[in-house]
Amino acid sequence: MSSLVAYEDSGSEDESSASVQTGSCDPSQDVVLYSNSKVTPSAQGLYPDPDWTLLEHHGNISERSSSSLHLHPHPHFDQRMTYCSSRAAQYKHFGDTAAPLSLPATQEKMAPLHSLPHMPQSFGDGLNQAKRHHSVPSGIRPYVPKRQRLATSVETCDPKLSAEQVPGNRAGESQVLLDVSARVKPYLTQKPDAAGIPRRLLMRLGGHQGPVNTVQWCPVPHLSHLLLSASMDRTFKVWDGAESGRCLRVYTCHSGAVRDACWTPCGRHLLTGSFDNTTVITDVETGQQKVKFDNQFKVMCAVLHPSSPDVFLCGGHSSVVKAWDSRSSKMVKTYKAGIQQTLDILFLRGGLDFITTSDCVSRDSADRTLIAWDYQTAAKLSNQIYHERYTCPSLALHPLEDSFVAQTNGNYMAAFSSQQPYRMNKRRRYEGHKVEGYAVQCGFSQDGTILASGSATGCAHFYDYHNARALHTLRAHSQPCLCVSQHPVLPATAATCDWAGEIKVWH
Repeated sequence: MSSLVAYEDSGSEDESSASVQTGSCDPSQDVVLYSNSKVTPSAQGLYPDPDWTLLEHHGNISERSSSSLHLHPHPHFDQRMTYCSSRAAQYKHFGDTAAPLSLPATQEKMAPLHSLPHMPQSFGDGLNQAKRHHSVPSGIRPYVPKRQRLATSVETCDPKLSAEQVPGNRAGESQVLLDVSARVKPYLTQKPDAAGIPRRLLMRLGGHQGPVNTVQWCPVPHLSHLLLSASMDRTFKVWDGAESGRCLRVYTCHSGAVRDACWTPCGRHLLTGSFDNTTVITDVETGQQKVKFDNQFKVMCAVLHPSSPDVFLCGGHSSVVKAWDSRSSKMVKTYKAGIQQTLDILFLRGGLDFITTSDCVSRDSADRTLIAWDYQTAAKLSNQIYHERYTCPSLALHPLEDSFVAQTNGNYMAAFSSQQPYRMNKRRRYEGHKVEGYAVQCGFSQDGTILASGSATGCAHFYDYHNARALHTLRAHSQPCLCVSQHPVLPATAATCDWAGEIKVWH
């Protein structure tokens, strides 16, 4: 019969592995082996007297305290103690013959436990045989370490794929943050080439049940094959956007539509904002929430501070922009303006000041469409930046130059200086796409030479940033294309998403 070691849930695996010790016969030590019948160790050559009983189980274990164990010493117990100590070294690994088991937490009373196994004459052969033929009694589940018990299971994307095909089914294995993608690896050691324009479809990524608001490549070069998407279906996902096109993780941290999402600079966490009034920082690998903030308004945008990634700003259906510190889980600053809601936030270089855009569209709204703020003092630096009566649903910072662009509902993108007084460059006007009230985003290539934008017509438009000339129009989707994200490492590679929930990768 197999032996059984019953453990209470504990916070350390070391305690469970050290619960059975036979190198010492001190009767004051705690013993965790129970038996329904008397054991006659003399049959195995352990003790000379067959009537000496090591341990006896009385009644139901659940009716006694966990520390009540009954030892019945023989009248010549002191002599047997000497004999036992001399044999201790030979059988010091006796406790390893049985794997630790844990009883179900919902079981009110423990089932009768088995008696101790008889030891063979050759202890080494018996040890190997016990390991080979150890069986788990019915109704008993194996002991699970505390680290694994606390791990949060993360839903996988495609249930049709087998467990071997879908990463992340087994806890403790790194399945998302792979070392280097085979397609990205050759470009890591090369000098970056000039940005190109994608022209052919590489793969389709389907799985979202609602409009996809944004897609973003991981900023870490060796993890840049990972593609983040946020959708109105209340989920955000991480994909392998370079090779297989598989969905690696589905994150369900929000109860409302996920309006915005971005990577942290280390590539191991995600910042998301949702219509459920919360912003969440999530661990990419495990799917666990690192911290969650209640903003008391629907979040439209969330952006990390470029110099201190532990701090981020969020805005939405409120006249207030809030700054949170993830280390203390507290709101550290507020920025108040006479607006109805904030559409987007953009930190300028260095993080000393930032730009917000609102949905204010009255006749005298020129002083509230774009506002520049001082991050430290929460003071307005300028509110006379954009004087045309169009809302600006998104902003994008040039990666090298002191400038940024604003997507406008006038069906064009305007360029501005990122230095005070933040003047608009009237000679650079990027036209040809349609916005029509959608939250169409824009973005630069890694070298800053190509500016890309989605369109309400479903196309992706690419412009030469320096001369504002249209380079190429990619017919990407049949529904409005909301975002075009150019790859930070792979040349002429971009991801697009649309209002129907479809994501495509182009090369």
